[in-house]
Amino acid sequence: MKFLVHLLLSSLAVFVAAKLLPGVTIDGFGTAVAVAIVFGLINAVLKPILLILTLPINILTLGLFTFVIIGGLVQLTTPHRCIKAMTQSWDQEEACSLVLNPASCVVFATCFF
Repeated sequence: MKFLVHLLLSSLAVFVAAKLLPGVTIDGFGTAVAVAIVFGLINAVLKPILLILTLPINILTLGLFTFVIIGGLVQLTTPHRCIKAMTQSWDQEEACSLVLNPASCVVFATCFF
């Protein structure tokens, strides 16, 4: 049940981010659910591997290279290149975080701030 609620919240975050940000398009809520599932799988598998492989660069840039990794993962997730630029993928990730984190605090009583 907790997984389904988190999936619904993630899908809602992707959908809201697509509606708020110019240059980011999502066809419908079904596409947002698919993007949320794929992004969750990519974050669970690829993100830890990439963070470990780029640890020296992250140390040199004081963690700022993580934004490049996150932007690349969002670009990898989006269907049909719905996001036109890397900065828009950063914006979408931040917008999703701004929607998902407060919702997770309310529903699950766990905050990620």
